[in-house]
Amino acid sequence: MTASVFDTVESNVRGYCRVWPTVFATASGSWLRDEAGREYLDFFAGAGALNYGHSNPVFKQALVDYILNDGIIHSLDMATTAKRGLLETLRDLVFVPRGLDYKVQFPGPTGANAVEAALKLARKITGRQTVLNFTNAFHGMSLGALSVTGNAAKRAAAGVPLPYTNPMPYDGFLGGEDELRWMRRALDDTSSGLDRPAAVIVETVQGEGGINLARVEWLRELAELCAARDILLIVDDVQMGCGRTGPFFSFEIAGITPDIVAMSKSIGGYGLPMALVLFKAEHDQWAPGEHNGTFRGNNPAFVTARVALEQYWSDDVLERAVLAKGERLAAGLAEIAAGCPGTTTRGRGLIHGLVFADPSHAGKVSQAAFELGLLVETSGSTNQVVKLMPPLTLSADELDHGLGLIGTAVAAVCG
Repeated sequence: MTASVFDTVESNVRGYCRVWPTVFATASGSWLRDEAGREYLDFFAGAGALNYGHSNPVFKQALVDYILNDGIIHSLDMATTAKRGLLETLRDLVFVPRGLDYKVQFPGPTGANAVEAALKLARKITGRQTVLNFTNAFHGMSLGALSVTGNAAKRAAAGVPLPYTNPMPYDGFLGGEDELRWMRRALDDTSSGLDRPAAVIVETVQGEGGINLARVEWLRELAELCAARDILLIVDDVQMGCGRTGPFFSFEIAGITPDIVAMSKSIGGYGLPMALVLFKAEHDQWAPGEHNGTFRGNNPAFVTARVALEQYWSDDVLERAVLAKGERLAAGLAEIAAGCPGTTTRGRGLIHGLVFADPSHAGKVSQAAFELGLLVETSGSTNQVVKLMPPLTLSADELDHGLGLIGTAVAAVCG
């Protein structure tokens, strides 16, 4: 077989094309098609960057119109009509209805950019260096983001020490004990050896970590712990924001208001790169240009982000639909898990996982699903979880079809 240009020119670092060995050509809604015309139902959604599906026609038209009218494409942090439209829409549809007095920073186009900026800002505000993170966390692949990431292999790839952070047990990590007990004790005991941190960074649902859910009560206790000790709370909502768990922000379920929020992935709407750092107004202590990035002014993404907010977040229709479809997904997965001994499920909204007692099963199920025409990836510390993350806009029939395919894949592996 003749080697392809992907083999001869592209780096060995490529990953997804190895587990899904085809060449994709087009995509719309919840479906991708390869160059041979075969269709694949997408329960991956660009790792969470395509909450509103592929080639969303409303976003597409707005983007085409903007480009054809010679709209600004690249602007660094200059003021543009596209940026103004997004800021006004964020304020009116997201912040005001939720009582949030947030400022908006455009740090660069990726989730890691947002996390890096959040960490820098927290250290600047407090004058402290240490940041507390959690077991099984994932926050990105740049050095600062890796320093608060749990996965040993990803951390090792940094090639240098990753200091000024301390991991704490995430909710459930100790099997149901009070996972915040050690943090409280260590913070309040001057002989614990733990420096008073600038911030705590947390995901309300750990996607890459294996679909680990923080309970509402735990999130509230964490927020109270931080507030009582003058520690900033950073929520990484890069993957779980924009409705993935139901509400626009994943932390809304707990009724908390983080000091800083990192967002990316689906905030751009159409899959265009964009990231935001949101923070309470009193934390806006940046000097002009103190943190920047060449591509922080991606105006096409500003346009599609604004349209996404207008289309889906001017009311609660999408939120209610996500919660309803999430219940159907949970019920369907529970039925599938019952047929494979030792398999459990967990999730919230439209992020769910099948957790296999035999970690090798997850990869086999993912491969079997691909052969059936369904894209699902794996996650977790040993890749023991099949991660299901479809577009929020998929139809009920598409959801049922996907459940049927995953059920067939699981039966083939476990049967």
